[in-house]
Amino acid sequence: MARIVLNTFGSFGDVHPYLALAIELERRGHSPLIATSEVYRAKVQAEGIEFAAVRPDVGELLGDTESLKRIWDPKLGSEYLIRDYLLPKVAEAYEDLSVSCVGADLLVTHCAGYAGPIVAEVRKLPWISIALQPAVLFSTSDPSVVAQVPWARHLYWLGRWFYALMLKAGRARTAEWAGPVVRLREKLGLPAGKNPVMEGQFSPYGTLALFSKHFAAPQPDWPAGTKATGFIGYDKRGEGFGPSTENGGLERFLAAGTPPVVFTLGSSAVMAAGSFYEESVRAAQRLRMRAVLLVGKTEFPKVDDEAIYVTDYAPYSELLTRGVATVHQGGIGTTAQALRSGLPMLIVPWAHDQPDNAARCRRLGVSRTVGRSEYTAEVVARELRLLLGDERAKNKARAMRRDLELEDGVRAACDELEGVLSK
Repeated sequence: MARIVLNTFGSFGDVHPYLALAIELERRGHSPLIATSEVYRAKVQAEGIEFAAVRPDVGELLGDTESLKRIWDPKLGSEYLIRDYLLPKVAEAYEDLSVSCVGADLLVTHCAGYAGPIVAEVRKLPWISIALQPAVLFSTSDPSVVAQVPWARHLYWLGRWFYALMLKAGRARTAEWAGPVVRLREKLGLPAGKNPVMEGQFSPYGTLALFSKHFAAPQPDWPAGTKATGFIGYDKRGEGFGPSTENGGLERFLAAGTPPVVFTLGSSAVMAAGSFYEESVRAAQRLRMRAVLLVGKTEFPKVDDEAIYVTDYAPYSELLTRGVATVHQGGIGTTAQALRSGLPMLIVPWAHDQPDNAARCRRLGVSRTVGRSEYTAEVVARELRLLLGDERAKNKARAMRRDLELEDGVRAACDELEGVLSK
């Protein structure tokens, strides 16, 4: 069977779908390899999947307060992440990934893995690109909320030409960042190629949109060969990520009272939490509601309140369905799990694709949104009170869960990968 290299970069929300694909591909008899940051080695190998380290290692960002602050800047975070952190290291990533692809039959890439398309071109490998969220598909018929200019969404009524103009400006802007990619391609004897941030990330062999058509309907101007497979679920904590994951105390808490509100910032924004958790505690206390706080590695003090449970991590698939609502940052992985829970949500977008994911959930009628700068106990308590009193939102959330239960994103995506191999 085939040797398939899956190259990804980022947080759990970026790694988990690739790991789920690798597990299914191995079950089908293939030989998958996850090529990503060194920090995920133990997690991947614990599933019996082959691992190869590809720079940069996001583990180096843990504890780097200044870099995390810049990455999670609401407007400039994406620019810093791409221009200043990822692209300058593309030659290192190319070196690592190229070695990982020796003997490979197929390469699966990530939108932030700028070395992937170059490795595929040099090695003449068939490759499939992945879109984890609709925001990266840049559709003028379904324009996204752009974190850098969130106000622009109020002008989308002007028509597709307005978003097309924004994209043109974005292409010009990001082309200025592409120097490291251009120099690497020149060194390898390759032509300049497409803008690596806007078009070059999409494969001529096709793109898998690993989200539900109910979350974002397929559009005529998506990259050629794009297919929406459905969300892919995987949320084990894995090895090497801190305290005990058994959480017997959490199970006892859940069983001891009414369903709680779950407050979480996912696995990445949690490292730049600010006052999110302090305000969340006060909001729950204002409402006299039980709450679970997932605080990751955040140094959060013990809360002297039996109605508040604080833990580092718990699998969303096991926790969210036992709550009454989820308050979260709008990362695509967290959003997918919250939609699967069938419960309404309050979203406080931090940066990157999160404002767009929040807007889509709001249009689906399953959520409300609070701006990051507006996240205070008073505002959150008010918004949660409105959300929990909204029977229409609850019904729509349950309907979404039923729709998602009919999809099998892992099976559909692996079928598509095998389809490429068979050509």
